[in-house]
Amino acid sequence: MALPQAPGFDLSGQRALVTGAGRGIGLACAAALAQSGADVVLAARNFDEVDAGAKAIIAEGGRASALQLDVSDIENVQAKIAEHGPFDILINNAGTNRPKPMDAVTSEDYDAVLDLNVKSAFFVAQAVAKGLIDAKKSGSLIHMSSQMGHVGGVNRSLYCASKWALEGMSKSFALDLAQYGIRSNTIAPTFIETPMTKPFFEDADFLKSVLEKIKLGRLGQVTDLMGAAVFLASKSSAMMTGTSLVIDGGWTVD
Repeated sequence: MALPQAPGFDLSGQRALVTGAGRGIGLACAAALAQSGADVVLAARNFDEVDAGAKAIIAEGGRASALQLDVSDIENVQAKIAEHGPFDILINNAGTNRPKPMDAVTSEDYDAVLDLNVKSAFFVAQAVAKGLIDAKKSGSLIHMSSQMGHVGGVNRSLYCASKWALEGMSKSFALDLAQYGIRSNTIAPTFIETPMTKPFFEDADFLKSVLEKIKLGRLGQVTDLMGAAVFLASKSSAMMTGTSLVIDGGWTVD
């Protein structure tokens, strides 16, 4: 009897672009892809951070390089992705948050969150997709969403707006790009301990309110997302597009 063979998670021969890769979730995803054999380009505005990350991956025996990239500069994004691509895999991770009550949000807050989390994410994905289409290659676009793209949250009106938008964008990307063999999916984490989120958890009341909603009783770690990134990048998820991997410890269950 010939048994079916699992596609596996080997990314050898694949090139990946990870935005916001200087630290936290982005750096962890870059490391995960490299550890699975991908040649990874770590991109962020802060070149020193992504350069250090790339060097750490190389020291482990992986393949990586650093790219200074301001994803809010659309023209520059298009030029640099065209120059350094095509990329088989995208981790569309750059993002921000400004937690405030809805009635305290300013126009400047709105532009800061929506421009980075939605507009920049859209045009990064577009540039990577165009590179794949021109090269007649299939690929995997992976967008870092949030559980807040599936529910609402106190003081999270802007963040929820941006992540719900990202979820909808990804579904439409999946429809537009399926004919080219390009998949689009999201990863939707709960609260993850990173340098950006750490100050929030120093508020004992806030930490308590978060842990009450995470059914598994702990904050997420960047390592909790690494397997999902590799899975969505690999042939093991070849039939998945337009959907979301919700990694929330049970937050959205009820």
